[in-house]
Amino acid sequence: MVNIIMHGCSGHMGQVITELVREDETCQIVAGIAIESKGDYGYPVFETLADCDINADVIIDFSNAKAIDNLLAGAVEKKLPIVLCTTGLSEEQLAKVEESSKEIPILKSANMSLGVNTLFKLVQEAVKVLGNAGFDVEIVEKHHNKKQDAPSGTALAIADAINEAMDNRYEYIFDRSHVRKQRGKDELGISAVRGGTIVGEHEVIFAGTDEVIEFKHTAYSKAVFAKGAISAGKYLAGKTPGMYDMHDVIGE
Repeated sequence: MVNIIMHGCSGHMGQVITELVREDETCQIVAGIAIESKGDYGYPVFETLADCDINADVIIDFSNAKAIDNLLAGAVEKKLPIVLCTTGLSEEQLAKVEESSKEIPILKSANMSLGVNTLFKLVQEAVKVLGNAGFDVEIVEKHHNKKQDAPSGTALAIADAINEAMDNRYEYIFDRSHVRKQRGKDELGISAVRGGTIVGEHEVIFAGTDEVIEFKHTAYSKAVFAKGAISAGKYLAGKTPGMYDMHDVIGE
């Protein structure tokens, strides 16, 4: 049984994870961390990790960037692994994450979905064949109308995975409106769509002469990210210090 501390238990993703873990016989949430908590979570809730006196195997974090400094300090002190799902960290915070990983295991990924992380591996294999055969590569991502950043971090991570497989051959193109010229062979176009309540959709298009191959992942609810985080928590418990990502989880 893997014992979990849910950091950010009062947030939407914290609540989704709480519900999913209740149905999982291999893990349990033994404590939560939240500045403000309302209602009965089924486990004790503390304002900070430093206040928590309950033993656990791993922390799953879905909070906000402001809470990360205290989280890292508390986890290092308690020697607890962290599945770090909070995004929007500053360069200084990312440096602290790297430094903390010398003392505790930390798993950080651009997207916690098992499906998206499988997509990373698939497009890397595909581009080695299709990219070298002259196929053009385009990424189209779609999200809800409240998402503020564009393109998504996941779209950029897909682009980076493709580029890594091709020795960084590609130049990322985010907007073609300011030029009137033919598409370059080493361009990788990334387009963003914002509308409605789309949870998340990422499509990778390999367009060649007279044929097109597409890879697509669609998230219909945020539960896919919660399920990935729980899988990551089970994986990370008991690991040695260092930086991990979802590729490690899928690989096991």
